[in-house]
Amino acid sequence: MARVKIAAMLAAAAMTLSACGFTGIYDLPLPGGADLGDHPYRVKVQFKDVLDLVPQSGVKVNEVTVGRVDEITLAQDGWTAEVTVLVNGGVDLPANALAKLRQSSLLGEKYVELSRPPADQAGGKLTDGALIPVERTNRNTEVEEVLGALSLLLNGGGVEQLQTITKELNNATAGNETALRALLDNVNTMVTTLDAGKSDITRALDGVNRLASTLNAQKDQLVGAIDDIGPGLQVLSDQRRQLVTMLQSLDTLSDVAVDTVNKSQADLVADLKALTPTLQKLGEAGADLPRSLELMLTFPFTDQAVKGVQGDYFNLYAKIDLNLQSVLDNLSRSRQNPLQDIPIIGPATNGTPGVPTNAPAPLPLPVLGSPNQQQPRLPSLFDILLGGGS
Repeated sequence: MARVKIAAMLAAAAMTLSACGFTGIYDLPLPGGADLGDHPYRVKVQFKDVLDLVPQSGVKVNEVTVGRVDEITLAQDGWTAEVTVLVNGGVDLPANALAKLRQSSLLGEKYVELSRPPADQAGGKLTDGALIPVERTNRNTEVEEVLGALSLLLNGGGVEQLQTITKELNNATAGNETALRALLDNVNTMVTTLDAGKSDITRALDGVNRLASTLNAQKDQLVGAIDDIGPGLQVLSDQRRQLVTMLQSLDTLSDVAVDTVNKSQADLVADLKALTPTLQKLGEAGADLPRSLELMLTFPFTDQAVKGVQGDYFNLYAKIDLNLQSVLDNLSRSRQNPLQDIPIIGPATNGTPGVPTNAPAPLPLPVLGSPNQQQPRLPSLFDILLGGGS
């Protein structure tokens, strides 16, 4: 009878589980586990690879279990694993939280670790239905991967070449210990010098940074200059033959110039030697030559004459003293006719040199006084014109 009751109970339980959609042993409640609280929230996390993560695995924050893995499915892209986790409602995380698949020990179970981003990047709040994309997820390295890489290194890697490398290093350094020691000393000196000048290096880097910032701020002008230089380069490209011809002509001209200088070297040296006395005299003239040139440029009015300028014109004052006695004496002493250079009148006044035979005796000149007696001065021409007298 007892066996019949147990069979009936098992049949009823099987029917109940079938009616509720039993999908596996993960649907059965297990003892222990994380405390989800009264109002847990659901978050979807996408991973490139979940390894052997299974439902009911833990979800931790700072090594404290705060939830569990509820479901593992394939994302809509068909290449990404999507893990649905339940997190205790009392756990506050930013909206851009990070997720990482980790392992509790070397052979321990896998779990999902949720963490905060850096303080200056955190923002918002992680809520129910949120999604942590694959860009913010990662996983730790598996032991199998480490052992596989080590096996590759030991079997098909470069470990077997270490002996060859060691031998070659020994051969290269044998007998060069002094040079190597000097090299290490030089390296030490260089590092010490660099350390002493690190402030200058820092300033140089800051200057380069400022230059880069300036260039970045003026990149539009630089782009415009580069774009505008294209037509100029095209002109140079079109005139390349003419430029080449000009350079070839300059080469020929230089050859001719060098040949000319070589052939005229002796004459050139002789001319320079001949100029030596002239240059020496010019050097001896010193400051006199510039002063003479200044006087030449100011002819007929010197610098002192400029001081007498009143306004924009010059006044010329001239005093002419014509003594009538001196004029008569000069005319009587001259053997030339003072009117001979005057047209028409000159020829009429010209006579035959000498004294005619029938000429009367010359009248005696009045005696104006003894030679030792001072003769009275005749009034000047200006005195007569101005009404003055003796």
